[in-house]
Amino acid sequence: MILFALVIIVAVMLLVLGFEMFLVLGVPALMIKEFFYGGTASPVLIQKILGGINHTTLLAIPFFILAAELMGDGQIARRLTGLVKVLVGHLRGGMGYTTIGGSMAFGSVSGSAPATVAAMARMVYPEMRKVGFSDKFSLGLIVSSAETALLIPPSITFIIYGWMTGTSVAKLFVGGLAVGLVLGLAFAIMAALEARRSGVEPGPRTSWKERVIAVRDAGWALGMPIIILGGIYSGYFTPTEAAAVSVVYAIFVEGVIFRELTWRKLVAITERAAISTAIIFILLAMGGLLSYFITLAQVPAAITGFLEAIQAGPIVFLLIVNISFLIAGMFIDPNSALLILVPPLYPVAMALGIDPVHFGMIVTLNISIGMITPPFGLDIFVASSTLSKPVLTIISGLWPFIIANLIVLAIITYVPDISTFLPNLVFG
Repeated sequence: MILFALVIIVAVMLLVLGFEMFLVLGVPALMIKEFFYGGTASPVLIQKILGGINHTTLLAIPFFILAAELMGDGQIARRLTGLVKVLVGHLRGGMGYTTIGGSMAFGSVSGSAPATVAAMARMVYPEMRKVGFSDKFSLGLIVSSAETALLIPPSITFIIYGWMTGTSVAKLFVGGLAVGLVLGLAFAIMAALEARRSGVEPGPRTSWKERVIAVRDAGWALGMPIIILGGIYSGYFTPTEAAAVSVVYAIFVEGVIFRELTWRKLVAITERAAISTAIIFILLAMGGLLSYFITLAQVPAAITGFLEAIQAGPIVFLLIVNISFLIAGMFIDPNSALLILVPPLYPVAMALGIDPVHFGMIVTLNISIGMITPPFGLDIFVASSTLSKPVLTIISGLWPFIIANLIVLAIITYVPDISTFLPNLVFG
C-alpha cells in the first residue's frame, strides 16, 4: 500500500503543477521502478510500453475516431438529427427530445462525447432557445446528452475497458445500449418537466408524408449504425472490423452520395483524427506501464485484504468505486481515469463476484459524469468554445443533470440486471 500511496501522491503533485497527462502517468511508474524495482531491465519497460498497445482490439479506436470526424464534418450527423426532429419535434418539449435523440444517434456512429457536444451544440442550441427553453437548461441538456455517446455503442471507452480487462467488447456494447437508454429516459423526463414549467408550446405536427421524406433523406445516414451495430451483434463483424467498415462507408456516403467530402477536407479530417489517436495511444502506453507495476506490487490483493478486514462486501466496494471515479473525473480526462483506477479495482470486483460487464457499465457511467463535472469536465469546455458561452454559465445549467446522473448511477450500480440482461439475452 505504500507503493500505491506513492503513486497517488506523485500523480496528484504533477497534476496540480500542470504537467501533461502522459507524464502524470509515466513519471510515477518510472519512480516506482527506480525506488522499488531497480533490478528491472530497461528493455522490459519498453516491452510493457509498446506491447501494451500492440493489440488488435485497439485498432478500432483510430477507425472510429476517423469515422466520427468524417460524419461530424459532413451530412450524416445532420440528417440523423433531422430525422429525430421530424419524429418527435412536434411534441411539447420536442426540441429537448430531439437533442437527446440526436445525441444518441450521433453517439451511435461516433463513440465520442466531445465530438457529440461540438456537433449537436451548433445544430440544436438556437432551436431550443427559439421554442422557449431557458439558456441554462438548453446548455445543460446539450452537454449532458452527449454523455450517451460513451454508452451507446460504439464507445471508445468500452473498447479501452475491454482491452484492459479482457471483457468482450461486443457484450459491453449491448450492455451500454440499455444503460444509455435509461440515462436518455431520465433526461427526457427532465425535458418534459422543464417544457411544462417554462410554458414551451408543442411544435407543428409533421405529416406522414414529411416523415417518409425525412426517413428517405436519412436513409444513407441510417445505414451507418445499422451496419456497425447489426454487424457486431450478428457476429458478422468484430468491433475492429466494424470500425474499419464505418470509415469506408462514411467516405463513400459523404464523398459519393452527399458530395460533401473533397480531397482537401479528407486530408484535414484525417490529420485531426491522427492527432486525437496519437494522444489516446500515448496515454494507453503510459497507463500500461503503470498498470504493470501496480500488478507487480500486488495492490489489488492489498485492497481485497483491506475490504475483508473491515468486512466490506460488494455494496460498500461499489460505493468506494463510484466515489473514486467521481472524484477522479473532476480533475482528469476519462482515459486517464480508466488507466489509473481500473487495474487495482477490477481484480477486486472479480474477487467479490461482480459481473465484468456490470462493472464496465458502472465505470463508464462514472466517466461520463466526470466529463460534465466541474471544475475540469472536458465537455464543459467544448461547449463553451463551440457556442462562445462563459464556462460558469454552462456549469450553472448542469447541476440538475448531475443530480439526475447520480440517481441513474445508483440505480445502475445496485440493479445489475439492467446492465447484464441484454448481453445475456443476445450472447447467452
